Amino acid sequence: MYTFVTLFGVILILGDYLSDVTLVLLGAGKATRFEMQPKKQWLYSGDRPLWLQVADEFRALYDFDEIIIVSSAEETAYMRFFADYTYVTGGESRQESLSNALAGVSTSYVLVSDIARCCLDHAMIGRILGHRGEADSVTPALSVVDTVYMDAQPVDRSKIRRIQTPQLSRTDILKNALSQGMEYTDESSAIAAVGGSVVFVEGSNTAHKLTTVADLATLPCIKQPSSRTLTGFGIDIHPFEEGKQMVLCGVKIDSPFGFKAHSDGDVAIHALIDALLGAAGMGDIGELFPDTDSAYAGADSTVLLEQVVSKINAFGYTIVNVDLSIIAQTPRLLHYKEPMRLAIARLLGIRANFVNIKATTAEKLGFLGRKEGVAVEAVANLTYFDWTKK
Repeated sequence: MYTFVTLFGVILILGDYLSDVTLVLLGAGKATRFEMQPKKQWLYSGDRPLWLQVADEFRALYDFDEIIIVSSAEETAYMRFFADYTYVTGGESRQESLSNALAGVSTSYVLVSDIARCCLDHAMIGRILGHRGEADSVTPALSVVDTVYMDAQPVDRSKIRRIQTPQLSRTDILKNALSQGMEYTDESSAIAAVGGSVVFVEGSNTAHKLTTVADLATLPCIKQPSSRTLTGFGIDIHPFEEGKQMVLCGVKIDSPFGFKAHSDGDVAIHALIDALLGAAGMGDIGELFPDTDSAYAGADSTVLLEQVVSKINAFGYTIVNVDLSIIAQTPRLLHYKEPMRLAIARLLGIRANFVNIKATTAEKLGFLGRKEGVAVEAVANLTYFDWTKK
């Protein structure tokens, strides 16, 4: 049972009715038309990435049986650190991504929306849910007010509709429609193709889809990113190994020994990677590049750092500054500090004055003082990528 209540023109649905509806939020697309380094779902609105803002707002509005978020494998692995939603790896197409999500859906109805439609119109969603049971698909649509041509011929615009999401579908019929081997651009067209019924409700200009950078100016629900600074700390230690090239911060050091390690053993870069991952809440270097994986045997640590920087930037962060302290009784590093600083600045894509390299001895104490190895401590600061200045 469910009850409709109208408040200030908005249809509210009360009761346990939504316990039979699963919400699926799609965000696995490559966003090739969105010309910013972070994917659009990783733009920060306040202190939340856009995908999380959308999911949280839906959850605050309605008591769904389950909320499923679909994205790439790399993204869903990181998304799990943010909130306790269900995460599913998407496919090469929107339809494949949706099919992956539907495989785990057991409710009678599924409400499917695109994360890119990030500004929720509560009244429109109320209209959609209010028509549950009237058709196999309940779809929001906008009429076309401009003159429309197709193949140089005018078309009766009264017959044209602009389709939006979210769309409410009967789960079993949608699953059947998507299994037919045809490719569809939305749920309503898939359901119509197998003879299912579709009812249209009034859409909303608020539900405009974020497709290009220019769309950001038309979406008032996206707030300016928070000015919060995120700080991470990293530490790494490696013993010496005779006859191996020593590398620190990507710079070759004149020494009769290098570092015993699975990779090239650049202890400074390893500490820095951990600091960056710590600031972003992404785990540690061992999770990303396990020493049990032969692919990283003898790996160039500068390449690993470049991969981490790319990941940091793709997930909506900007590197502010880093500070490294190298603790070594030997070798002497005074004349290497400047080339190391410049090398790190280049790898991080920041100005050299935002990189600080310090070197000190262990005052002949402990294993470091006995010249058995080198330890490095690193601190990194990040901020959220400020898309408002692009």
